[in-house]
Amino acid sequence: MHGIEWWLIVSIAFAGSFGHCIGMCGGFIVAYSSTKIDASMSRTEQFVRHGAYNLGRVSSYAVLGMVFGAIGSLFALSMEMHGVLFIFAGIIMIITALGMFGLSKLIHVLERGFSSNALFKALFSRLIKSKSIGSFFALGVMNGFFPCGFVFFFAAKAAASASIIKGGLIMAVFGLATVPTLLALGQSVSIFKEIAFRQTMNRIAALAILIYGLYSVYYGLAYFFDLPI
Repeated sequence: MHGIEWWLIVSIAFAGSFGHCIGMCGGFIVAYSSTKIDASMSRTEQFVRHGAYNLGRVSSYAVLGMVFGAIGSLFALSMEMHGVLFIFAGIIMIITALGMFGLSKLIHVLERGFSSNALFKALFSRLIKSKSIGSFFALGVMNGFFPCGFVFFFAAKAAASASIIKGGLIMAVFGLATVPTLLALGQSVSIFKEIAFRQTMNRIAALAILIYGLYSVYYGLAYFFDLPI
């Protein structure tokens, strides 16, 4: 991967964190902030707990990235399969972008199906009642495995890398780029109540993902046809 791609990943993740991530992960943060964090706690104590949650979230992203990178490496055994992998990843990216634009409900169906799962509800209920620092970390890990269009995009990118190490790094970088926004959300929920700003940032991220997806499909087709790249 070229250096510019890493900057693109960071830019997409950071822009999307203001829109999509606040919408998806905001519920978790508001829930545990109002239930698990007491007003009597110092700013430092609150910061440590928010940090534990985000550490758990980034850790699960890194694991997912390694898994998808490993899966990608299994399919990228030939030049043709490498091309197929890029095309498949590009299609996932395009579907993700359409979902963020509100033009496709496929991703939202997967998200709702997971949140209504009995095991998910039972685990969430148990963790939300505990006030140990470990429970914040565990809640972050759980949130990291929550199906999300944004996660699907970076998982597809990790798979396209066809590398366990690069796959893990891609999703870890994604997670780290979203930490500032979600950490600030936990410290002061009111900062991000401006809906218009969130929608604008979400659309910017969705447009970048759409372009990235179209390019990935085009790059994959170049393995089969004589296309300039």
